[in-house]
Amino acid sequence: MSPLFVIFVTVFIDMVGFGIVIPVLPLYAEHFHATPLQIGWLTGIYSGMQIIFTPLLGRLSDRVGRRPVLIVSIIGTAIGFLVMGWAGSLTLLFVARIIDGATGGNISTAQAYIADVSTPENRSRSMGLIGAAFGLGFTFGPMIGGIMSRISYGAPFYFAAALAAINVVLLYFILPESLSHEYRSKRHERMNFSEVFQHGHARFFTTIVITYFFTITGFAIMTTLFALLTEKHFGYDARQTGYLFGFIGIISVILQGGLIGRLVKLFGETTLARTGLFLLAGSMVFMPLVTTLPMLLAVCGAIAIANGLVNPTLNGLASQMIDRSWQGRAMGLMQSAGSVGRLVGPLLGGWLLMFDLHSPIAQYARTPLFASAAILLIAFLLALTFRRPAGDHVPPGMPLQAEA
Repeated sequence: MSPLFVIFVTVFIDMVGFGIVIPVLPLYAEHFHATPLQIGWLTGIYSGMQIIFTPLLGRLSDRVGRRPVLIVSIIGTAIGFLVMGWAGSLTLLFVARIIDGATGGNISTAQAYIADVSTPENRSRSMGLIGAAFGLGFTFGPMIGGIMSRISYGAPFYFAAALAAINVVLLYFILPESLSHEYRSKRHERMNFSEVFQHGHARFFTTIVITYFFTITGFAIMTTLFALLTEKHFGYDARQTGYLFGFIGIISVILQGGLIGRLVKLFGETTLARTGLFLLAGSMVFMPLVTTLPMLLAVCGAIAIANGLVNPTLNGLASQMIDRSWQGRAMGLMQSAGSVGRLVGPLLGGWLLMFDLHSPIAQYARTPLFASAAILLIAFLLALTFRRPAGDHVPPGMPLQAEA
């Protein structure tokens, strides 16, 4: 079995578990009489823990290898879901989310694994596999959560824990180690994350990390408010909104799982990243203005295409900027930037939504979504400073040049 396929399954199972939480957790928390502010923190604390632990897991994988870090972190994810399913109080829900957030930062390790086994010219295409796994998980997770919540609020999380346990078995028996001892960091080496910028093209890598932060922040505003927007504008319930998420996920899977490699060869990562960011910013402008289902589907389709272009190319470019033995830490910093965006975006979106509460329904969520468009426009402007890759054939371990 291909190691890339095993990583694909690993990320897919992780994302199914993440998606299961989306429709169930707020209602679960309300069952314990949580206030809206507590629900917000319960949602955000997951990303808050990832801000801290994602680079630590990436750093650890550079030292001991990718395989053991993936196995141990997913065991932690299973424990977190078990606690969440078993929770009898709001306090235990917070404990579960902390455990899940701390151990769920293994996406950087998965990305580092892909960087280990992929050539630089094929890296964005390989990173697209993670994007496809994200799309599939985001498609099926919320639907599974909604269906199983009819049994009980805890049932979806027991199901997610079982998936994580299966994932551990798969990794243990099938996945080979990708990082040879010669490329591992030494135990006596100081593990200062600022050193990552000294092991590659720091200026370009920094710009990509900042671009990724603004991208995730703007996108997180939309995902936080999407269900509320469709409820107010179209009267949709959670099931119908889940179908829309499924529509977005399917397009993302097709793009990132099958087309991104060909598009990279035709246009290059830089052009695709710029195009995706511009399209994503424009979609946020039109989202609160749609009045019919066909218009809504068109905007959702544009969002899916844009997101499918942006995520694998930014991660692929970032991985090419840093030396091979520092891939785990580099991808950890990228995902930490994303985690900060997933924490800032929902909080910012919720605060800006307060300005629209007394406006006509037709204007509901315009303020936060227009702000999302502005944030994504900043990301697009940053992407304009990227230098186009010099060519398809880059020697392994040699990053691309940054623009002066």
